[in-house]
Amino acid sequence: MDLHVVPIHKPDEINIILGQSHFIKTVEDLHEALVNAVPGISFGLAFCEASGERLVRWSGTDEALIVLAQRNAIALAAGHSFIIILGRGYYPVNVLNAIKQVPEVCRIYCATANPTEVIIAETAQGRGILGVIDGAKPDDIEDSAGIAWRKDFLRMIGYKL
Repeated sequence: MDLHVVPIHKPDEINIILGQSHFIKTVEDLHEALVNAVPGISFGLAFCEASGERLVRWSGTDEALIVLAQRNAIALAAGHSFIIILGRGYYPVNVLNAIKQVPEVCRIYCATANPTEVIIAETAQGRGILGVIDGAKPDDIEDSAGIAWRKDFLRMIGYKL
């Protein structure tokens, strides 16, 4: 078995959702889940097909994001994984529940705008995702000033009252 670290390539402020599913129907169902969760959403989606023709299947609403999703999926080349690249101003928190409700979705590895590396295991049979490195490690423990900042920030952006 060989281990690989595959970086996700994307602009810094762009969010991604990386997951695993089990069926070619995933592409259409994820597309429907995204546009129903946030009408007008901008995204690209790519799915690594692990059987049959073994193609990177794709969909989306933004050509550049579709190409970015396709390039990341082919770099990952990990069985039945999918990557969603969200457009600027769209966030995983607004679509994650809809994605999790898609029957084919087995797991979400990460949903982030952080720099992301994917740990891939490769055997003679194929490749699979072992896990992700999402951002950097913490430097310290939050103090009272950090707690106040966090609470103020969440209220400023409208996620808490």
